[in-house]
Amino acid sequence: MDAVSPPREEPLFREYFRLPPPFSLLNMFLHFDNMAAAGDRYERELKYLLAGDEKTLRTMMKTCDDAEKKAYLSVAENPFVVIRAAGSLGVDLVAMRWDFSFPIEVKSSAEDTLRFSRNQRLTEQAENMIEECQRSSLIPIYAFRLKGFRGDPWRIFALPLDRGLKGRMGLVQRTVPVIETNSHGNFIMRWEDGMKLSKFIDYLGAMIE
Repeated sequence: MDAVSPPREEPLFREYFRLPPPFSLLNMFLHFDNMAAAGDRYERELKYLLAGDEKTLRTMMKTCDDAEKKAYLSVAENPFVVIRAAGSLGVDLVAMRWDFSFPIEVKSSAEDTLRFSRNQRLTEQAENMIEECQRSSLIPIYAFRLKGFRGDPWRIFALPLDRGLKGRMGLVQRTVPVIETNSHGNFIMRWEDGMKLSKFIDYLGAMIE
């Protein structure tokens, strides 16, 4: 009986994915995250995407187009350090790479519009995030995941700040779509108005080349 040959590894992934060393930052964060209590699945999905986790990237890319796949593959070579945040600010994640640092609030819904006025906590959280980020000259980022969407389901938004930021942060601030504010001053996040996460990743990568 002939021996069964092992399945061939796809060249596309072999080029970009290599096993990280046993004590890499990625392994460390994945290890502690698996030990933690189960959190929101989409929060973990975004964390692993930005951290360059091979399994998560493979799953995400199944229904993406070529441009989206290329952008996501770039994270495998240049991953973010992503940590779960805690404290009074109340954001979900903080992503860091080179001279970029983003506090990120993660939202997911089967509906394509999120109205903050429906939940007072959402409004208070956004206002607190704006205040803290203005003091620190950071961009307050919201990541909106549309459930059941084929392709890149993530859209990136920024909360409006009273002043423009300087340097590369200023460029990012002028590029990322700002969450809409209605006539009553309430925030409205429309998924279709956001920036694809893959495009956001591609844009940040181009800034450091």
